[in-house]
Amino acid sequence: MSSPAASPLAPRVLVIDDEPQIRKLIDISLRSQGYLTLLAATGQEGLSLLAGRGADIVVLDLGLPDRDGREVLTELRRWSRVPVIVLTVRAGENEKVALLDAGANDYVTKPFGIEELMARMRVLLRAAGQRESAAPVYDDGNLRIDLARRVVQLRGQTVTLTRKEFALLALLVAQPGRLVTLTQLLREMWGPSHVEDAHYVRILVSKLRHKIGDDASLPRYILTEPGVGLRFVGPESTPP
Repeated sequence: MSSPAASPLAPRVLVIDDEPQIRKLIDISLRSQGYLTLLAATGQEGLSLLAGRGADIVVLDLGLPDRDGREVLTELRRWSRVPVIVLTVRAGENEKVALLDAGANDYVTKPFGIEELMARMRVLLRAAGQRESAAPVYDDGNLRIDLARRVVQLRGQTVTLTRKEFALLALLVAQPGRLVTLTQLLREMWGPSHVEDAHYVRILVSKLRHKIGDDASLPRYILTEPGVGLRFVGPESTPP
């Protein structure tokens, strides 16, 4: 939903919250200040809106009906750097630290004042220069990876990846040239209880390489640094 009076250049705010009264409160308050708004009642709806229509900032509730808000945040961070403010009833310090570590830019504890929320939004929008955060796309004419659309093509043909294979590829492509450690890969993809299971990564990257036409002996895309981690080395990667 958006205000017909708002400028097309106004900041777009995506609100992901399952409580209709909160969505309505935020929607009315933002539109009265000239913002454009997108509203979602579930995590999946919110991710789809962000991928399809974009946003300058996201307001994300943790208590969603289809999936935990932190899962939504983790998924979002694999392909977008859009600023995120989390709405949470969990006010403990450990919870706040965990949210920031997971990729949130700020948080507001429920119940909250709309003026406080809007003030925090203005700070983040200024920091981001009020520019839309574009999802990275890699395309070298042979391999095309569109992270927002979750589409991978090799020589024009769509490549079918499993959820884990795409997650691994997305994690690497979003950080071109950067070495991503095995510990980080294992923690983010399988959880902290599997940080010693390096063979999980070896098996997965072997399958992924086969599907995207990468040769382990002469890698074009995924470089392995034995015992340390992986690096996406495509020369034309778009920075995150």
